[in-house]
Amino acid sequence: MIKKTLRATRDLFLKPSVKIGLGILVTGGFIAGAASWQGFNTALEVTNSEEFCLSCHTMRDNMLPELQKTVHWSNRSGVRAECQDCHVPHEFTDKIARKMQASREVWGQLVGTIGTREKFEEHRVVLARREWARMEANDSRECRACHDYKDMDINLMRPTSQVAMRAAAERDESCISCHKGIAHHLPDLKGTHNPAFDTLVSAASSTRVKAEDDYYAVLPHKIYADAELTQEIGSIEVAAKVTVLEANDDAQRVELDLWRKNKGFGRVWYSNFGLNITSAILSKEVSRDENLVSVLESKEDPATGLEWQNVKAEVWMPTASLIDSPEEIWEIAAASYNQQCSTCHRQPEVAHFDANSWPAQFGGMVGFTSMDDDTAKMVLKYLQKHSSDFIETAHGGDPTKGVIQSARP
Repeated sequence: MIKKTLRATRDLFLKPSVKIGLGILVTGGFIAGAASWQGFNTALEVTNSEEFCLSCHTMRDNMLPELQKTVHWSNRSGVRAECQDCHVPHEFTDKIARKMQASREVWGQLVGTIGTREKFEEHRVVLARREWARMEANDSRECRACHDYKDMDINLMRPTSQVAMRAAAERDESCISCHKGIAHHLPDLKGTHNPAFDTLVSAASSTRVKAEDDYYAVLPHKIYADAELTQEIGSIEVAAKVTVLEANDDAQRVELDLWRKNKGFGRVWYSNFGLNITSAILSKEVSRDENLVSVLESKEDPATGLEWQNVKAEVWMPTASLIDSPEEIWEIAAASYNQQCSTCHRQPEVAHFDANSWPAQFGGMVGFTSMDDDTAKMVLKYLQKHSSDFIETAHGGDPTKGVIQSARP
């Protein structure tokens, strides 16, 4: 009896047409397929809902509070963008592909990779760059589902926004190029690494320094009072000029010949008289130490009335940290400036501002870029060193072809 039952069950699945009519099979298959498809679509819609997104505490605790403070959450029109509007493609094929990509984010939540606020902040830059790359690749398709250049009344925008938006519309610029951080906080990029620096480090490692020759710091470095590099006394900035006095396998003694303002401790040392181009920063304990610091001359800056001092100091820094010309640094800085600062609008010519004006101008731009802290410092130094204080072609011509010749020492 049991054998007959098992055999009948087997035949029902292996030879259904023997037991069931063809019409019933087709009808049953159609119903089963429709039910499966409806179930799949229902599950897909559920996972596309804002309620589903916010059921994960990482999204509810981290992303929702940020979104609630933006115009995408509350505005005068009463139209609110939900999670899926920005992060899930509307076309079916693209939507399925995005769902497959999202599985790694779900996995990260399950295994605790982003399970706490601290871990989420640590991985925010990775998550942000991944989403920026996706939106760049699809030309901000989800943004354009609601926003379209041809439907915008640019005249109703703020004057500064009108200039940028008209230029973006002419180029049909991708929305994400200018509007990173519009719905969520921007990641902290200070700890990230610019791969271009690897080229500079490689160049420094192959530079053979000679005593009495001038060199330039390839990256920001700590400086020390001793050859063993144990007594830290400050730091030297990228592209700062030094004269090598002696070198061994681990350290090199260099001379700083810079300027400082004679007020307070005078910790910040500048490359040129009267120009706020930072080259080194000494600790408070040694900045006025006459055994370390020599004052060569003092004179008043007519523009500010401040007294400036030409100062020298002999310090130690690690080997393989200098190159014999700053040109490779400037090339990387120029590329970063042209790439990062031209997505929203046409960036100013390098020689359009003087060295003391550039920090404020650049500070207003850098927040809209993805530059890490070291890259930002390098670009600012490049802008200051190629400003109207140095370039013959100030306010006209090609500033990259000008000759550096400052009216100040």
